[in-house]
Amino acid sequence: MSQGAASPSPAGPAKSWTEALGARLLAYLRRLPLPEKERLETTRHILETFPAQADDPDVAAGLAMDELMTRLDVPRPEPDLAPTPPLARTPMAPEAMGLRAWRKAVAKAVGAQAAEDGQPPKPSRLPDEASGQALSAVAGRRRLALAVLIFVPTALAVLRMASVLPHEGGTALEKVLLAVFAMLFAWISIGFWTAMAGFFTLIRRFDRFAVTRPRPSDTPPRPEARTAIVFPVYGEDMDRVTAGIEAVYRSIEAEAAIGPYDFFILSDTRDPEAWAEEEAAWAALRDRLDARGRVFYRRRRVNTKMKSGNIADFCRRFGAHYVYMLVMDADSVMSGAAIARMVEIMEARRKVGILQSVPAIVGRETFLARLQQFASHLYGPMFSAGLSYWLLGDAQFWGHNALIRIRPFMRHCALPRLSGKPPLGGEISSHDFVETALMRRAGYSVWLAYDLPGSYEEAPPNLLAELARDRRWCKGNMQHLRLVFTRGFIPVHRALFLNGVMAYGSALLWFLFLAVSTAEAIIESLTPPSYFPPTRTLFPDWPVWEPWWALSLLATTGVLLFLPKVFAAVLVVIKGRLPLFGGFWRLLVSMGIEVFVSSLLAPIRMLFHSKFVSITLLGRETGWGRQPRDDRATTWADAVRFHLGGTLLAGLWAGALYLYNREFFWWVCPIFGPLLLAIPLSVVTSLPSLGRWLKRLGLLLIPEEVDPPRELAALAAFHERNVLADRPLGIPREHGVALAVADPAVCARRLALLGRPSRTGRVDPAARQALVDKAVALGPAGLGRAEKSALLEDAAALTATHRALWRLPEDTLRQRWFATWR
Repeated sequence: MSQGAASPSPAGPAKSWTEALGARLLAYLRRLPLPEKERLETTRHILETFPAQADDPDVAAGLAMDELMTRLDVPRPEPDLAPTPPLARTPMAPEAMGLRAWRKAVAKAVGAQAAEDGQPPKPSRLPDEASGQALSAVAGRRRLALAVLIFVPTALAVLRMASVLPHEGGTALEKVLLAVFAMLFAWISIGFWTAMAGFFTLIRRFDRFAVTRPRPSDTPPRPEARTAIVFPVYGEDMDRVTAGIEAVYRSIEAEAAIGPYDFFILSDTRDPEAWAEEEAAWAALRDRLDARGRVFYRRRRVNTKMKSGNIADFCRRFGAHYVYMLVMDADSVMSGAAIARMVEIMEARRKVGILQSVPAIVGRETFLARLQQFASHLYGPMFSAGLSYWLLGDAQFWGHNALIRIRPFMRHCALPRLSGKPPLGGEISSHDFVETALMRRAGYSVWLAYDLPGSYEEAPPNLLAELARDRRWCKGNMQHLRLVFTRGFIPVHRALFLNGVMAYGSALLWFLFLAVSTAEAIIESLTPPSYFPPTRTLFPDWPVWEPWWALSLLATTGVLLFLPKVFAAVLVVIKGRLPLFGGFWRLLVSMGIEVFVSSLLAPIRMLFHSKFVSITLLGRETGWGRQPRDDRATTWADAVRFHLGGTLLAGLWAGALYLYNREFFWWVCPIFGPLLLAIPLSVVTSLPSLGRWLKRLGLLLIPEEVDPPRELAALAAFHERNVLADRPLGIPREHGVALAVADPAVCARRLALLGRPSRTGRVDPAARQALVDKAVALGPAGLGRAEKSALLEDAAALTATHRALWRLPEDTLRQRWFATWR
């Protein structure tokens, strides 16, 4: 080996150090909005300032970075950021729900004040003939017919059920059984007749009452009417959210005029790692769309009233700028044509307060999600048309994918706080049904645009995610029991409140029906038969069992549950949509899979919904957590943790029946079997691989997979691009705090978003310095959530930390703050 190779000249390390420092300076400068020529000149000037051979390269690099940041005066707030439009503060105070006279009388009798939260209801600004009109004659006749169709068959079914029971309904236990059976039979009858009404509505191909049908009385549109499209988020995957917003934005550009539309990301996120990512994602989206002044972002400091409070906060601050508000979910997508048509309808009919579209479920790959997607596309149109047939202008707002007239919404639909403690008291959780009732109380109609295509959402990926969502919805629906008799609500919305309660209460009734049936079966097996009545008689009273009566009752229930599915398939055939579901035989097999798996999951859902209703009525509160929206499979550990209790209960229940009444045991095996298999069922139905395999076979297909709409194709492409995009300074996803502190561009944006000093920024200098020192020494991993929030909400602390960490050695900066540039 030569001497030169063994002892490198001093120029080698010096050159290496200079190159490393130059790379560091350029990495920093390229995150600033500067021309490339200026970046190179600044780097050259800094390198010339420091000697090529430094005694301590790390110290010299830190001094060089300090010189750079001082020279450029960075970080400093990004100029002209404009995260929101100008404030236009408008009051939005809740109206009192209106205590009934009997509640006031009781309060007066006991000497207590009957408190009401909110102002007296404001008078409607609609013309008198619009606000005071009763239900139309058509709506009245239809709802009377529905009542007859529900209650007459229910009464006949109860009589038949009584004839099947051993004592023909004579014992107290059997009376309870008959009462529960009556409510359950009436409940499933509503669904059946809604489906039948929808079938005949769609088969006629003409609905003279459809809100989408033009009328001679329609008013011309106003070109100045502006619409805000709002996306409330709470700890969401922003790659997916911004992909959806971009798909909607570009669809409006292509199919309508973008001018009247503004977009808002309304954040309620509490985790600083997540909301720092939101800010970066919003800025990237705005820059991609070149939509400064059109795509906005706001995060509330205090997220009172959850989603409804987030929407109300937007209305109070910015609602006066707009005529309409299109409320979306984080996973919602709508076509530009659908949005423009909804605005056109609302402009034509100024008495419509809320126009609800029917979102189709799309976009998931797990087996359960694909099952729900298939069911929603096959059966959903028929049920939606049926709902519109019965409800007409008294339809429901579902909380998203709906267009709202802002002025009456602000005037009449602010939500009061219910008296008492949560879960039945406090803030109203299921706000959408209540806002519907308040809008109708003010005289504005609410319509379901069941025949308007181009509206989409996503389903929970697995059973556990679905049940977590159902627990929140259950709490909100149970609260509606307190609002049924609110003064001013129309009768149909009182019925819809009860319908919402039954959506989960029916599970508890089903559970009680099984429990009472089990008790009756065990008692009958343990009680010796008595062939002679107490009165004297010459002949014994032999028990008579009529199996055909029981089988006819079972067949009637099966018809109510499954015949609508057959009619939905007939509708697909008649309308020539078979190719969109993979053809006749694939549709038939897919329906068989859906019916079989739904039957297996029904007892599991029943048990959990019964639990949710019970714990809500017992006063246990439900949290508001982040919703999983990716195709994640359920682990065996999670499945065991969630389902083990129900499995043990089913085993004990089935064992007792097998011991005491084996005949009845075989009748209820279809209930106990799925409960005993709940753990593997939960895991298997969550598998994305199983869903994709069925898709390759052409099973559980939906029209959007056979002929993808432009918006969904764009959504998939934008999402993939966002996921694969390079991260600034190589900082990984889910490290939003590191991104906000280390990246010069993101830090400048964070400083601009702070605006004036916040309360957390006005802290003791010693405490601030201690926070900065801890952040620099430990990185984000060493900070708690409160410390991360304090760092990001204090301009002085954020600036000091940013400057200090860029003076760290390269390896230390990479380890603590994840930043790398080589």
